[in-house]
Amino acid sequence: MATITVNVGDEVYGKFRKLAAEVRNGKKGFLGDAITESMGKYIEEKEQEVIVKRLLAKMKKGVKIGFKGYRNRDELYADRMEHILAGRH
Repeated sequence: MATITVNVGDEVYGKFRKLAAEVRNGKKGFLGDAITESMGKYIEEKEQEVIVKRLLAKMKKGVKIGFKGYRNRDELYADRMEHILAGRH
């Protein structure tokens, strides 16, 4: 377990403390438990944002999947026929 010292605005602290006490019935350690839960949720949210950013970057970059662009069906079928005749189907 770690001990941290942070500066938080009075209004935010007051609201957080009041709400945490209500939600956790004012039990011993309620503030630490609420802060730990909040930090965990913050971590999950930010990790998801990082994952989304990485995936969006990959999507923008594109992935080569070996697709050969055909201008029309005749080109597609001609290419397929070449593969069939060459025994590569």
